[in-house]
Amino acid sequence: MQNIYFDNNASTPLDPAVREGMAPYLAEWFGNPASSHRFGEAGRRGLALAREQVAGLLGCPPGRIVLNSGGTEGNNTAILSAVWADPAKKHIISSQVEHGSVLAPLAFLATQGYEVELLGVDENGGLDLDALKSAIRPDTGLVSLMGANNETGVIWPVSEIGGICRERGVLFHCDAIQLAGKAPISAETLGVDYLTIAGHKLHGPKGAGALYVRRTAPFTPLIMGSGQENGRRSGTENVPGIVGLGAACALAMEIDATAHQRLAALRDRLEAGIVAAIPEVRINGKTSPRLVNTSNVSFRHAASAGLIQDLDAGGIAVSAHAACESGDLDPSHVLRAMRVPEPFLHGTLRISLSRYNTEAEVAALLALLPEAVARSRQGFAL
Repeated sequence: MQNIYFDNNASTPLDPAVREGMAPYLAEWFGNPASSHRFGEAGRRGLALAREQVAGLLGCPPGRIVLNSGGTEGNNTAILSAVWADPAKKHIISSQVEHGSVLAPLAFLATQGYEVELLGVDENGGLDLDALKSAIRPDTGLVSLMGANNETGVIWPVSEIGGICRERGVLFHCDAIQLAGKAPISAETLGVDYLTIAGHKLHGPKGAGALYVRRTAPFTPLIMGSGQENGRRSGTENVPGIVGLGAACALAMEIDATAHQRLAALRDRLEAGIVAAIPEVRINGKTSPRLVNTSNVSFRHAASAGLIQDLDAGGIAVSAHAACESGDLDPSHVLRAMRVPEPFLHGTLRISLSRYNTEAEVAALLALLPEAVARSRQGFAL
């Protein structure tokens, strides 16, 4: 049976070069990097190189990077560091379409006396910058807005958002987890105070990520202990994972515009094929700037769960929305915020490609999908 993977916004396959770079730290160089012998020194060298590689991808000095366990930890750390910095500022601005690792800590803060304002989006997933300007108040302590949506791939103007926040003297956190490796990032010029990435979204390992912290941004460690990461994140470092994160960032820097154009053309070919073969289809966010790899497609009067199962039985992996919400049968909060009509909400697929996907794999999906949608619609009608 074929084995085709189109769920790269959930997690990417480990690049062979990344796996090779990690291997020595899983075998001979297994020591604790805090140890003073040669095994510890090898770990420290691996961490130092990884920090430089992450900084290279993000366009910042290595000292601005806090290495951690991934996107959720990074987002939580940034949000709490910002709000703890000035207890008098109880107003936080975010959006209705953020990832759960942003919305959950904000919901918690709402129970602690903070006022959380979630900005809406337009029908194409775009953000109204005038609405952001109007929302900022003297007591606004933080703006937390993503760089690219994990479900639709819609990209927001991070630099413009950063400029607005800088003009108003408000801290700005950007969840750039989906953006990293798919679009250029220059953290020092974007106007961000905090920026989050995760290794497993760009062909690195799970369990390793990084948080950029601007030199002037307040910071409070979320995890406290023996003072690793210069006191910013305690706990023995996941050396193999962090080495893999660094290697993945280094590889991402080598990807040129031609590779991105190839992926965009592959996505466009997929979408054109779907629209041509299947009636009553919506491409969500199509008219907005989008990640080159992401297609979010809704089929009228179909069911996402059945479509995913049918395609999986045929050897093709796709998803409906964020992987951490895959057990949730309710329609996506992102699509609800975009006011996708109810008949389309329940029949949505997120198809996210990577640099490993081919034209033949797209053709295979287009061969199976029309019949899967037809079966789903028959069941939906019953």
